[in-house]
Amino acid sequence: MEPTRPSRNPYQLLPSILSADPTDLASALRAAEDGGADAFHIDVMDGHFVPNITFGPAVVKAVRARTRLPLDIHLMISEPSKYLKAFAQAGGDTLAFHLEAGGDLRALAREVRALGRRPGLAVRPDTKFAEVEPLLPEFDEVVVMTVMPGFSGQKFMADVLPKMRQVREALDRAARPVDLSVDGGITPETIGAAAKAGARLFVCGNSVYGDGPSPQENLRALRATLAREAPLEVR
Repeated sequence: MEPTRPSRNPYQLLPSILSADPTDLASALRAAEDGGADAFHIDVMDGHFVPNITFGPAVVKAVRARTRLPLDIHLMISEPSKYLKAFAQAGGDTLAFHLEAGGDLRALAREVRALGRRPGLAVRPDTKFAEVEPLLPEFDEVVVMTVMPGFSGQKFMADVLPKMRQVREALDRAARPVDLSVDGGITPETIGAAAKAGARLFVCGNSVYGDGPSPQENLRALRATLAREAPLEVR
């Protein structure tokens, strides 16, 4: 199934299927779509770069067959170069790999573009802005993590917000259409602060698929919080 065009919402909500019921992903996808999700976030963990093991290309392919929304693939893996083609062919639209995984990050970004996909750069909470800034021109998305990578359900680390502001300011100075995504601990209590720090894409896992009346209502609550606390106009 071919993906739709990117959402024109000024803020985009990306439910993470890591927090959904793995025995009924199809229902989880439908519920999030009904609630106004803009894309889906898929966390790929290899048991090496992070201690957990999650999804491979087969799951991405299955999700791609069941939704037209864009798929944001977060590669928390040690050697992303070995798997970029597989995840692109499976249906990923953005392939984000970690700065901390090392290697020639610029070459990896070019490889993603050659596959017809959007390259993304993900950074851990303890990675300094000075390491990120020189790489910004190479990417279409920057994923600033506000939890340590590896497990869902962690608490939002507010001390990452100054780095997020630095990334936002650098992107604004360069006037490049790069998406700034925040990943980790996003709830109605934290999403406003992340938006004010410059995030425009919000990965939301437990706050969508965990507590609350339903994924649909949870997404609407997140959207309402954004509209109230950090309104932005569509440009």
